[in-house]
Amino acid sequence: MIYEIAEDVKRTLENKCDDYEIYIDEGRTIELDSLKDDLNFAKEEIELGLGIRIIKDNKQGFAFTSNINQISQTALKAIENAKLTKTDENYAFAEVEKVSDVKNVYDSKFSDLSVDDSVEFLKDTIAIANDSGCEVTGSGFSASEGRSLIVNSNGVSIENKGTGFGLGLSVIMQNDGKIATAYNSQSSRFFDIDGEKLANEVCDLAKSSLNTKPVETGDYSVVLDYYAAIGLLQTFLGVFDGENVRRGRSILKGKTGQEIANESLTITDNPLLERGMYSSKCDGEGSASQKTDLIKDGKLNSFIYDIYTANCEGVKTTSNGLRGSYFSTPMISPTNLEFKFSEKRDLSEINSGVLTTSVLGAHTANPISGDFSVEASNAFKIENGELTEPISKAMISGNIFEIMKGVEGLEGDIKQYGSFIIPKLLVHNLRVVGQ
Repeated sequence: MIYEIAEDVKRTLENKCDDYEIYIDEGRTIELDSLKDDLNFAKEEIELGLGIRIIKDNKQGFAFTSNINQISQTALKAIENAKLTKTDENYAFAEVEKVSDVKNVYDSKFSDLSVDDSVEFLKDTIAIANDSGCEVTGSGFSASEGRSLIVNSNGVSIENKGTGFGLGLSVIMQNDGKIATAYNSQSSRFFDIDGEKLANEVCDLAKSSLNTKPVETGDYSVVLDYYAAIGLLQTFLGVFDGENVRRGRSILKGKTGQEIANESLTITDNPLLERGMYSSKCDGEGSASQKTDLIKDGKLNSFIYDIYTANCEGVKTTSNGLRGSYFSTPMISPTNLEFKFSEKRDLSEINSGVLTTSVLGAHTANPISGDFSVEASNAFKIENGELTEPISKAMISGNIFEIMKGVEGLEGDIKQYGSFIIPKLLVHNLRVVGQ
């Protein structure tokens, strides 16, 4: 059906514009949420939508619809909308390139998954947490199947198909007037999520976070668990956005080839990663997916671009023009960010330090300067290579660009949360202010 829709749009646009791009998105989604033990939200949605971009006289227009009976009207609306935009010769659509396949991004079991099955899975996870002595404060489960087609006037025609599953759980633990909370999640392209493991991990974290003691203020080596690392790295990520570079909003502008991180670190944007949550044959513009080393052996190697920004800068797109849906135009965004260390440290090598599972207030970090001051959550002292007593509320401050120069990876699991595929990180000389 999506190919027939594309043909209808092409017929409508024929001889009415200089170039066109047709993006069609269809999918099925199951979403569940609970408040404490009670399921308070359940939705199954099937959606089909169309987004059209056109270029006429170096002006770009966009329109979208979810009504397949409005295909011709939407195409003509895109042409009308172009009249409202400014002339810019940098507008362009993707050219035909060799497209690589991506492996293991679709789980056929999704077709047999029902809302009732999903509810049972979530309730089982909640029950396991409750049996561990925790009180569940909230949880959620999602499963989705998506199929997209992008076609343009340059001859591009690429179809992507994939599935995704996610489970999140937050709990509270109370004992002798002491209270501790914890949260964790899992995501996968396949329905291989382990609810029992997640529930036990979250409850164990909450239990171990009781009976906290204050930490002495000082400069520490700090282990950033996955969520803590991601919270701070979000600030770091924006400096690789080609649009931020173009507008002078990136501290890394003009520093290509310079050392900006530990020489053992390479960060690769990899949309071709097997099982990657953001893997696809092409980006949201139809540019063939490619790997891009943002940092290579500690040195700044590349920024990320969509077609428009790349044209403005006189470079080639890195296939990072991603779409959230058919009703939005592409925006520069990373895919699967692999943090690869040629050398790693072991927790046993840390004589004295702090581990924090997550941080609160990371959104207040300064994206230009990189300065941050955050609250450590579910934090623990490290003594002689082992986690010891939990820490009372403490603030951690530093500069993300400075700590990346000495950041190290820890031995252990590599996990994907959002775009980030990372180990736990070890950073040095962070100010920890005890309370």
